Amino acid sequence: MKTKITYLILLYLGILFIPQFTNAQDEKEKVEEGITDELGVVTDRFQEHFFEALKQKGIENYDRALKSLDKAAEESPNEVVIYNEMAKNYGYLKQWDKAEENYNKVLQMEPGKPEAYEGLYDVYYNTNDYLKAIDVVKKLIPFDKEYKEDLANLYERTEQYDKALQLLDELDQELGNNDYRNQLRQQIYSKSDDTGSQISDLEQRINRTPANEQDFLNLIYLYSEQNNKEAAFATAKKLIEVNPGSHLAHLALYKFYLDDGKTAEAITSMKKIFASDEIDEENKFRVLNDFLLFVNENPAFEKNLEEMVSLFSRESNNSQVFVNLGNYYLEKEMKTEALQYFELGLKSKSGDFNLIKNALLLQIDFEKFKEAEELSKSSLDLFPSQPLLYLLNGVANLNLENTSRAKSMLETGLDFLIDDPKMERDFYLQLSKIYEKEGNTSKSTEYLNKAKQLVEKN
Repeated sequence: MKTKITYLILLYLGILFIPQFTNAQDEKEKVEEGITDELGVVTDRFQEHFFEALKQKGIENYDRALKSLDKAAEESPNEVVIYNEMAKNYGYLKQWDKAEENYNKVLQMEPGKPEAYEGLYDVYYNTNDYLKAIDVVKKLIPFDKEYKEDLANLYERTEQYDKALQLLDELDQELGNNDYRNQLRQQIYSKSDDTGSQISDLEQRINRTPANEQDFLNLIYLYSEQNNKEAAFATAKKLIEVNPGSHLAHLALYKFYLDDGKTAEAITSMKKIFASDEIDEENKFRVLNDFLLFVNENPAFEKNLEEMVSLFSRESNNSQVFVNLGNYYLEKEMKTEALQYFELGLKSKSGDFNLIKNALLLQIDFEKFKEAEELSKSSLDLFPSQPLLYLLNGVANLNLENTSRAKSMLETGLDFLIDDPKMERDFYLQLSKIYEKEGNTSKSTEYLNKAKQLVEKN
């Protein structure tokens, strides 16, 4: 019944909103005949009000749709489709009580109707009434087994962790693992205080299906949360024994090796991580960041850091790693290396303003004026109201002897400057230099005095 009514409704809406090459009146009559077959004996006025309601719902005039449905109900009060439509419109208006009332009316008129249960599930989920949602979802599972995942999620939300884990186990055995269920299991482990039961559950799962890497990772996570480093390390090594080709195991092993001072083994694990297609960029970034922190305390391994960055950057478009590395070297006063990583970052994300700023300041510092002029000019296309870019472009052009261009950029940049005395002073100093080059001593002195006045005020 649902399929036929839906088809007829969509067809009617198509007549209303899409130009047709056939006779629209003939098509309307066919639809009306079809809806009459579905609904039984209904009046022309009923059809007029009902289809007007569908039209108004289609253009999101839900209040008007409800008014038309009320009129349709006056004509034929026993048509279940009216109350189903009312419930939907009340749902769109987030009037959940009225939506629930109408879905329940549908179920009174047509017990067991899955569309009504779906609507009630939406109502209860949006109102955070998860206990009622559980009852409804149980009634939907016979129609669609995929609702079992929803039920597991609801058990987690209502802190019925044992039931959730049991259902997840059933689904894993039936369908195999998937990311959603793995993440849900991880959430349950994080929230539940019964760590012993969780560990026991995972150990049983590993004994039953040792090929499931995610169970090993979850167990490693739980042991790490308990600060049971030895058990976590042993679990990671067991995973390698069971699956020598596992890349995921190295997400745990590299950290243990670093903490134990086994740097060579850690580097081997990290190489496997960065070369793996199974491990996402976020986890790779976390690994590289951990190694960066390690090198910060152990500078003897800076060459290894460069190698890891090279491996990471081949696969990654994540500019943040280059920001972190650039800042790391900048803090160590290693400006050449810092600029190298800021420029690498710009290759993967040219629209990152902080990367642009850091790279430009170092390019000016190293007197790489041509590169600074090009970078600041192209960056102004992305950030046309950033006064710093005009200032640095002016500095670069001034040093490239493009005084006219430099003056124009500096004067434009001043128009965008708001309440930044330090930068304003820098603009005046650069303009003073330009006028001095042009031999305009009075103008040069004027801007120099403006810069001095700002120093005295601050």
